[in-house]
Amino acid sequence: MRNVLIIANLLHASPRIPGLAKYLPEFGWKPIVISGSAAEGTFGREFDVVLTQFPNVIDLWKKRLHLDPDKGFQGQVGIPLAVREKPGSITTRIVNGAKTFLAYPDEHKGWKRFAIEAADEVFEREKVEAIISSSSPFTAHSIARCLKVKHKVRWLADLRDLWSQNHNYYYGKIRKEIDKWFELEGLKKADALITVSPLWAEQLRELHRRDFVHSITNGFDPEQVNKGVEITPQFTVTYTGCVYEGKQDFNIFFSAVRELISDGEIKPEDLRIRFYGPPSEIVDREIRRFEIQQLVRQYGPIDRVDAFNRQRESQLLLIFYWNDPLIKGWYPLKSFEYLAAQRPIIVVGGSGGDVVEKLINETNAGKCCRTKGDVKEALRTAYLEFKRNGKVPYEGNRDRIDKYSYREMARNFSKILDQMT
Repeated sequence: MRNVLIIANLLHASPRIPGLAKYLPEFGWKPIVISGSAAEGTFGREFDVVLTQFPNVIDLWKKRLHLDPDKGFQGQVGIPLAVREKPGSITTRIVNGAKTFLAYPDEHKGWKRFAIEAADEVFEREKVEAIISSSSPFTAHSIARCLKVKHKVRWLADLRDLWSQNHNYYYGKIRKEIDKWFELEGLKKADALITVSPLWAEQLRELHRRDFVHSITNGFDPEQVNKGVEITPQFTVTYTGCVYEGKQDFNIFFSAVRELISDGEIKPEDLRIRFYGPPSEIVDREIRRFEIQQLVRQYGPIDRVDAFNRQRESQLLLIFYWNDPLIKGWYPLKSFEYLAAQRPIIVVGGSGGDVVEKLINETNAGKCCRTKGDVKEALRTAYLEFKRNGKVPYEGNRDRIDKYSYREMARNFSKILDQMT
């Protein structure tokens, strides 16, 4: 068994890194994870974790100004909410400008010193043959770069989100150019780059002008695959996670529901539409607009275990894809959770040809709906099956779905580690 050091704060690492660390030993690699202390309690003990201090530079500045580090700066200094939410307001520009330079390359740049000290101790007592760094925070790559130079080991940089090419980039043009330069210099010594989709891998190849860029998607824990949870007696359609106003189209879904109810094709007493996640005003507005308050409910945030159970018991699972052609390489994490739930998926929105559409078509796990007519047809068909059989049948291809498990993700990482070492 060979040792690989993983630099990733587990609190921010999504399930990808715990899933990777859990299954890497099956392929000959023992992971040792360097993580920030803020991640305590967010992972199992299936792998070795070294916790370090994990300072947040913005929180430190709030404390220096005698403010609460857990609350927003503008609210604590008395700036009205209407002004705070206005994108072009002078206060918003000042605060964002301060973050741009105080928190560079990210708010956790102070983690670097503590992580390197902890990693040096690991190198003293263990033979480490490779390093994996995973962002965000991007400071993880800066840590790994120093360790590679110091200890002469192979380094694999994993970008769960793109850096200067991020589809949700919110800094200005000057910061973007600085980030681009820092990314090119900071990752120059990496022996391989990995990201989560083929389209993003191609973007990295073009930017970095190198061939050693690989695509390894996120996935699901094979131990969490639905083993036959009892399905709700109602025609339940469930969405788990956040919603994003201005990026997702809720209109075509709710208008399709309204028309199916009005035309008598779905009985309102059968239908339950459930949202689990932070309450959204846009969802409330659409519910009121189409007068379907009795059919749709927002339940608020729930923990992951409860979310898995709500997914498994549902007749249908819902994804609202972002309506932006530049985001074709983005997989919502819930798409892999839904595969594990083994219930039919309806994807609403998108521009066509995106990675989620390919995923759904490849696995036969559901339907992609670009128009209101598509949504109506998918719901109508599913509802008829529900009325005939008491549940909507699931027709996903298990062999193809298993390719997206954390075990297969770890296998793919291990192949690259084997090649590098």
